[in-house]
Amino acid sequence: MEGKEVRVRYAPSPTGMQHIGGVRTALFNYLFAKSQGGKFILRLEDTDRTRYDEKFVKNLYDTMAWLGIEWDEGGEKGGDFGPYVQSERFDLYKKYANELVEKGEAYYCFCDSERLERIRKIQTENNMPPGYDRNCRHLTPEEVKANLDAGKPYVIRLKVPLEGETKFHDHLLGDIVWKNEDISPDPILLKSDGFPTYHLANIVDDHLMHITHVMRAQEWIPSTPLHVQMYRSFGWEHPEFCHLPMVNGSDGKKLSKRHGATSVNEFRARGYLPQAIINYVALLGCSYEEGKDFYTLEELCKNFKLEHLNKAPAVFDYKKLEFYNGNYIRMLSDEELYKWTLPFITKTGDAALDINVSEQFPAPHVGPEYSGVALGDDGEPYCVDKSMNMSSADVKKKLMEIMPLIKERLKYLTEAAEMVHFVFTEPAVPPKENIIPKRLDEAKTKEVLTAAIDYVKALPGMSHEDAENLARSTAEKLGIKMGDFMMPIRMAVTGSRVSPPLIGSILILGVDKSIERINKTLATF
Repeated sequence: MEGKEVRVRYAPSPTGMQHIGGVRTALFNYLFAKSQGGKFILRLEDTDRTRYDEKFVKNLYDTMAWLGIEWDEGGEKGGDFGPYVQSERFDLYKKYANELVEKGEAYYCFCDSERLERIRKIQTENNMPPGYDRNCRHLTPEEVKANLDAGKPYVIRLKVPLEGETKFHDHLLGDIVWKNEDISPDPILLKSDGFPTYHLANIVDDHLMHITHVMRAQEWIPSTPLHVQMYRSFGWEHPEFCHLPMVNGSDGKKLSKRHGATSVNEFRARGYLPQAIINYVALLGCSYEEGKDFYTLEELCKNFKLEHLNKAPAVFDYKKLEFYNGNYIRMLSDEELYKWTLPFITKTGDAALDINVSEQFPAPHVGPEYSGVALGDDGEPYCVDKSMNMSSADVKKKLMEIMPLIKERLKYLTEAAEMVHFVFTEPAVPPKENIIPKRLDEAKTKEVLTAAIDYVKALPGMSHEDAENLARSTAEKLGIKMGDFMMPIRMAVTGSRVSPPLIGSILILGVDKSIERINKTLATF
């Protein structure tokens, strides 16, 4: 393949939502192509019509767009080697299957389902290796013609060598040798309904689309000797292979729903940024620069090398991804954070995507129920509680003011809804036991809330440092720790122990409104 333009492909089957393992495969192919100045092709392998659904096709394109992975050929972009959808290429597959028959590399098989079932039963009962018994491989030309003339249904099977071995080189794993007797015996290439099997369509497409490198998960290794044999049967040069390390959960088993979110839609609905997904997934089984954690997509493209792939399975660490997500949130401008959090504040867009909910992985608290803000038909946010007397412009202004405060505390975009709610709803006065700090009693807490009124009145015009110093000195006069001074105020003003930084929250809510809430809380003591 030396000297040729690098051409790689991501060729998913639209039988389910895009998941993190598929994204890793797509991303590595994309990074390799861009690192080599080559082409990244997106192809749909939709021969499995029983599980095909148009929503999965849409999900594929939506996922690539959300991640910012742009392909060079395929989809609406087309290209010189289309169509890029297998169901639109059936005539090609039939032509090449018949070509193998003519070359003596494949044959017609007329065995019906009843006979094949009998073979399976005999093999199972006698602990024999599974697979076709090659019965029709030995039919004479006359017998074949008679069956065809009689209109007997048939499939076309590949003639796999009965002896010897198949050898191929893998960029990551080195030379791999497979005994031909261990390859699936004479697998079907073309089914009786004229549909190709995955293996035929895959090899024909890769050849005709000039794919130079096949990068896929290591679970495909058992299929590769068969694919190499098919290339040999056609007389074609096979692409170079690189079987990527598996992605496992923390228990060492293949990543699945039991470990947490695995579909990209689930990550989107649970408040992850695409930048965090890209950065973290790119590190699963691959290294780049020493001492660097954060990369743009362009930097990953520049630094990606096949020799930097790891042989060992990668472990998907949700805590590490959380670290990346929080850091990328803090890198956003206030305007960008507003754009990304608004769907979760209003439960629209990504926040409305379906997710798997369980006791271990509950639904995030998003939408007007938690934020007090909904999205109007005009696309602008509005306050659900009309008694707050806020126009849509007021809501947007307040949300923009609060973005710098919540930015430092967000690990997920989903957390924004509860963090902004105190501005757009009138919280109920919390129970006393939630207001009183562990080190204080009711009388002392009442004293704190009384002192808080003068403290809040003094805040406008103060620097943050001066406001903190005033809180500290007030706490000292009361003979308590600063945290025990701030916590009752936080509960009174926001109704929650978890909120954006208190001083900023008070100023955004307004001094009058904050004092009103403190007085309402004091009235319960």
